[in-house]
Amino acid sequence: MQTDHLRGAYGLQIEGVDAASDLLVAAQPSWPSIRLDSRVETSTLDREWVRPDEALLLLKTGGHIELNRTRAEAVFVVERPLGAEELVHPYLAPVAAVMAHWYGRESVHAGAFAFDGRVFGVVGTRESGKSSTLARLALEGVDIVCDDLLVLEGTRALPGPRSLDLRQEPARRLGVGSSIGKAGARERWRVRLGEVPDGLELAGWVHLAWGDSLQAVPLEGAERVARLLLERGARLPSSEPSVLLDLASLPSWEVRRPRVWDSLGETADCLRELAWG
Repeated sequence: MQTDHLRGAYGLQIEGVDAASDLLVAAQPSWPSIRLDSRVETSTLDREWVRPDEALLLLKTGGHIELNRTRAEAVFVVERPLGAEELVHPYLAPVAAVMAHWYGRESVHAGAFAFDGRVFGVVGTRESGKSSTLARLALEGVDIVCDDLLVLEGTRALPGPRSLDLRQEPARRLGVGSSIGKAGARERWRVRLGEVPDGLELAGWVHLAWGDSLQAVPLEGAERVARLLLERGARLPSSEPSVLLDLASLPSWEVRRPRVWDSLGETADCLRELAWG
């Protein structure tokens, strides 16, 4: 069976987005498939749900997603046409989170980078500088696994789309990214990423925070669990609760740094040092 044409992300074979195939990675034949499509229509739904083989998900920017596991399709119902690049990133993420739940995987709202063959999740709230930090690492030759959703099969990381999106000011200061206009809730400057190996092992977590000075503070067991529970991609009962404990048992730090642009390089250095061990 010829498989070199299969493309995907987040451990899924992705169909229906041929124009954005360069944002996808080489997919494994064993990955479940999903076809992405969109329909221009005003959504009046105000409740979402997830069942064993279908789901209805509300989009924060308006509209909803009709996800069907049996038909292997996800239809985005929105008020304007969506291009293939938008469907792959950022709109694919909520679909990937629910699909991960259906197939016994875990997902976390996090970016991730790979260093010396090991993956480190980077967790940060909105405007925490997560994507800017990842972009700085990418400029320094570090492999980026994902931008905003980390899907895990056990402790194996499944690569996300091959891009990360910045706001205008970080893109200008770093001198990277091309404007793609508004996608999702905001204007985006897209940075293209190289491919990364599939299935690298997760080795730890970094939680970004603001502070008066640069510090890497180790997190203890209970705090590790609480933070991962808060950032799960799909807040649904886990089919393998022990996996969450395995993920939370990995080394974790809160990296605090001043909220000034000049701290970005030092933050990237700190993350590399933590990964180096």
